[in-house]
Amino acid sequence: MNDKSYINLISMTDKSLLELIGNFVKHHRVNQNKSQEQVSLDANISRSTLSLLERGESVNLNSFIKTLRVLDLLYVLDVFKVQDTISPIEYAKLKRKQRERAGRSKQSNSTEDSEW
Repeated sequence: MNDKSYINLISMTDKSLLELIGNFVKHHRVNQNKSQEQVSLDANISRSTLSLLERGESVNLNSFIKTLRVLDLLYVLDVFKVQDTISPIEYAKLKRKQRERAGRSKQSNSTEDSEW
């Protein structure tokens, strides 16, 4: 996401953000040539709930997720994935501990203990 679009999202009201989400859902539903009735049945939600969602009204998050699933739009939730990261200091510590070359074993290399 570029900085400009992020700033625009920050300046939007909650109502405007809900309308943005609703327009997104409606756009994709219409592009897939699916009726509200069909999507609501497949998502196991009421048609009125889907209508509220598309108009930018507050709906249950579970209803939103079910709708995204039916419209094959769950990919938009990828932005919520949390990836483990390592701090630069921890990375430097790990690199310092990493072996750079093979060395002699600390055990005695005498042939006295060997069966050869």
